Amino acid sequence: MNIKFLGVHLAENLTWTLNTSSITKRAQQHLFFLWTLRKAHLPSPILTTFYRGTIESILSTCITTWFGNCTTFDHKTLQRIVRTAEKIIGVSLLSITDIYTTGCIRKATNIVKDPTHPSHELFTLLPSGRRETYAYL
Repeated sequence: MNIKFLGVHLAENLTWTLNTSSITKRAQQHLFFLWTLRKAHLPSPILTTFYRGTIESILSTCITTWFGNCTTFDHKTLQRIVRTAEKIIGVSLLSITDIYTTGCIRKATNIVKDPTHPSHELFTLLPSGRRETYAYL
C-alpha cells in the first residue's frame, strides 16, 4: 500500500522510487515549457529564473526527507533532469546533491537559531568556538 502525504509518496517497503518517479515526471513536464521558452529566444537569466521557480522547486520538495535514502539509480534520474535543464539554458546549475546539501544546511541553521525547537539541544558549538560551526550529536 502506498500513500501520498504532503506531496511525498510513501511506499510500504520504505523505498523512494515511487516518489522519485513522480517528481521526475512532473519535472519533465516543466522541462518542455523551459524548452519552449528557449525556442522563443529568451535570455539565459530569465530561463534560469523559470528553472529555479518551477523545476528546482519540484526537485527540492521535501528533499531533506527522502534524498538521503534514494538509490543511485534515483540520484542519476534526478541529476539527468538538472543536466537537461543545463543544456537547454546553456549555464551551469546546482547539482541535485548540492540542492540537497543546501536544504540540509538551511534546516540545521533554522534548528540552531530556534531555542524552542525540540532538536535544538542536539547541536553544540565545536571546541574551536567559531560561530555557525556546530556539531550534531
